[in-house]
Amino acid sequence: MILAWVASLVSAAAAEPVPWKFRPPAVPLVTHSPYFSIWSMSDRLTDSSPKHWTGAQHSICGMVKVDGKNYRFLGPPIEGLDVPALRQVNLRVSPTRTIATFEGDGFMLSVNFTSPLLPHDLAVLARPVTYATVSIRSTDGNDKWGYVYFDIGGEFAVHSTDQVVTSAHAPPGMLSIGTVDQPTLKRAGDGVRIDWGKAYVGLDPSKGFAPEIGPAAEMRKKFVNGREGDEFSGRAMPAPRKVNDGWPVIAVGQSMGKFDAPPRSTFIMLAYDEDFSVEYLGERLRPYWRREFPGGMNDLLEQALKDYPRVMKACVEFDEKLMADLAAAGGERYAQLCALSYREAIAACGLALSNDGRPFMFAKENSSNGCIGTVDVIYPAAPLFLLLSPPLMEANLAPVIEYAALPRWKFPFAPHDLGKYPLANGQVYGGGEKTDENQMPVEESANMLILVAAMEKATDVPSSISDKHRAVLKKWADYLVDKGLDPENQLCTDDFTGHLAHNVNLSAKAILGIAAYGQICENHKDRDEGKRYLDAARAMAAKWVEMSADGDHTKLAFDKPGTWSQKYNLVWDKTLGLNLFPKEVAQREVAYYKTKSNQYGVPLDNRATFTKLDWTIWSATLADNDVDFRALVDPVYFFAHDTPDRVPLTDWYETQSAKYRQFRARPVVGGVFVKMLADESVWRKWAAASQSTVAK
Repeated sequence: MILAWVASLVSAAAAEPVPWKFRPPAVPLVTHSPYFSIWSMSDRLTDSSPKHWTGAQHSICGMVKVDGKNYRFLGPPIEGLDVPALRQVNLRVSPTRTIATFEGDGFMLSVNFTSPLLPHDLAVLARPVTYATVSIRSTDGNDKWGYVYFDIGGEFAVHSTDQVVTSAHAPPGMLSIGTVDQPTLKRAGDGVRIDWGKAYVGLDPSKGFAPEIGPAAEMRKKFVNGREGDEFSGRAMPAPRKVNDGWPVIAVGQSMGKFDAPPRSTFIMLAYDEDFSVEYLGERLRPYWRREFPGGMNDLLEQALKDYPRVMKACVEFDEKLMADLAAAGGERYAQLCALSYREAIAACGLALSNDGRPFMFAKENSSNGCIGTVDVIYPAAPLFLLLSPPLMEANLAPVIEYAALPRWKFPFAPHDLGKYPLANGQVYGGGEKTDENQMPVEESANMLILVAAMEKATDVPSSISDKHRAVLKKWADYLVDKGLDPENQLCTDDFTGHLAHNVNLSAKAILGIAAYGQICENHKDRDEGKRYLDAARAMAAKWVEMSADGDHTKLAFDKPGTWSQKYNLVWDKTLGLNLFPKEVAQREVAYYKTKSNQYGVPLDNRATFTKLDWTIWSATLADNDVDFRALVDPVYFFAHDTPDRVPLTDWYETQSAKYRQFRARPVVGGVFVKMLADESVWRKWAAASQSTVAK
């Protein structure tokens, strides 16, 4: 029943190839959390071994035997074995799925990696399970016989390959691999892989085949030299061993039987278990999926197997609807950028279960300093969550504001972070909890206020955050009234550019933060208080227009004529309907940016040729017509297509060479969805679909 349904579902994917239009810098395969985030970083899936987002090898090998001949569809050449690569003829990345299509001798094969990150079904989104569906069909009119092989390496379960692992059986028909030591939450920082919990691989046990673990060379040779598909015995690892001792893999083989023109399909489940996912203020928190499966991973895996048809259908429907709306809003190239960003942004966060049963989402500052719950990472990532899952937006904000409400946070401004991932035990950036040195007081305070107001606009009701913590929000708004118009020498979210006094873009954010608090007050029917802050923001905006003017554009800093910068923060004046700044300000800015654009986009400001991908899309959203929007966005698309650096989509790159500067696999790429917030009807339609997800 399942395979018949899959065959009809993937028939289009296994049809004759269409032109391969877009070459992602890296291809998402398995995308669930900062630890379970696996990518192919080459043109074709057979060019190299998949890697963790950090660049560490996380090997996956996929082969198929058709009429006795062996072929590869995933992973590099296999030492000592003659297994030619199938010719990859197409690749399509949609929000929840990556589908690669290959051509063989009289047959077509497709592999579909689906990470079902469905924002309207939080219980499914939270499950750390990716389905890898393989479909094959004859193209020469002759019946054929096929046999599919798939394995993953022990690297999935370790930080370092000299760590010792062992394996175990798990229903339904799966094997797991994990470290012997299980050092739960003992390792924190940026370039860290998980070394507690277990990685799982398996097939539907009703097919009569079981996974087996053994040295990579042995398992792959067994498949290549086998004939009937019964070579794998279900054997676990006989004794613990280091990962670099023979490179153990969990291998599965599945007979496809005789096939002809209608496609035949099978699927493999890849999963990862962790007893605890983060530590928040000294308390260990379980992963959020435990809310639905308190009994543990075995229960989750059995349900994930049963849910395969339903979940796959839901992913197809979600992807098609979202891509259609994205293309309508910003064009096909914009839609493709959003599709590539979707899983990357979510997989750069961990979803935990708070001790009172709420979802807590913790963004990780990947490839920067490894901070957890960084406010100026949550801020650029927010458009994705505001559009598609306001409950997840609240899940990002709640841990931050609840920390800031504690007596231990003694400052009148918002914190920068909660610690080092996965330990959210208090700010570590700058002066931490001790001093205001190298803090981002205006930046983070305004970020929090804007996002609370935006979340309330998405849901059209006051949030639990503003219900419980109005005093904290008011303190931040008052700080901005006092310090925000002409900020002192301090850092902003673009801290890689250094300290800057009189920052015009930061000032705009502060003004918008004050007005956002005014909106929050109005949402609570506190109209007098709301008016007071909105009036203050309007007065400050009028001064900002005068102080920032520099002919046909605005300055980088109030005291620096002849300079310029992207005023991406102004997007909230449009999306929140604040109307603080004259519309002609934004349109002059957009016109000016077009004159400064290089081959791959508009620089961040006049000081360098690099840019930020997320901010460029925000600046483009200021445009009042499609032509100008696409003029700023299309170069970003071509950057992603042309960049020589094969890493998950970076947000910091050079606009002249398309070279990567540093950042990769970060939540902030969720910011590309901001264009969808500019149309209130579209925003409300998508946001409404997720409102009951937590209750479910």
